[in-house]
Amino acid sequence: MRDAERQATLDAIGAEVAACTRCRLHEGRTRAVPGEGTAATEVVFVGEGPGFNEDRQGRPFVGQAGSLLDELLASVLWSRDEVFITNVVKCRPPGNRDPEPDEIAACAPHLTRQLEVLDPALVVTLGRFSMARFSPGARIGQVHGTFRAADAASGAPNALTFAMYHPAAALHQGSLKQTLFADMQGVPRALTEARALRAGDRAPEEPSATIVTVPSPVAADPPAVTPDPEAAPDTTADAGVEFNPTAQLGLF
Repeated sequence: MRDAERQATLDAIGAEVAACTRCRLHEGRTRAVPGEGTAATEVVFVGEGPGFNEDRQGRPFVGQAGSLLDELLASVLWSRDEVFITNVVKCRPPGNRDPEPDEIAACAPHLTRQLEVLDPALVVTLGRFSMARFSPGARIGQVHGTFRAADAASGAPNALTFAMYHPAAALHQGSLKQTLFADMQGVPRALTEARALRAGDRAPEEPSATIVTVPSPVAADPPAVTPDPEAAPDTTADAGVEFNPTAQLGLF
């Protein structure tokens, strides 16, 4: 499928999301948030659900958590224009509460179709609800900063998935800010591994055997973040990360 065809299909999915009434979340939304980015990307970032600003603008990650995501991307010399960003649910849960299982299930076909169109080499999960789709049974405090083969039922069976905390978590728990920047340094390496796997330079393994801890440096202190009252808290524990030098890689 050509990039123009991919984009046209993504736009059609976006239109369906905008009119979707599959779950109760549509009742309180201002705008649905299908996702945005380039159809030519190899990397998809998947968060949990829209917040206050996202609901108003119809775009993912545009509040303070979005600003932090932009900084995370910049720390590996990437930008939003080079990736695709979306969520497991496309409408804002009331009060930024956690999405309910039936809401995630109702929205799942939209994300599945997006992933089928994009066919990413790497999916970066932001938060435990996103992680659960691609790595069922995993605990984010144990697997953040690592990558493994995506679950076959996730919609991206040919991708590797890299687990990270949700940026909003750092707005409530300052210690996670450094962890996020450290983990982000491993994402380009995970993409390199995903490319090699697709090219046949790596032998595929069972998902349980492909978890790889990524040595992750922080080149400088991450920027300060002011807590956002609209951001949903992430109550998962931080297991820490070991810092070691790795090279930064460009996306394309």
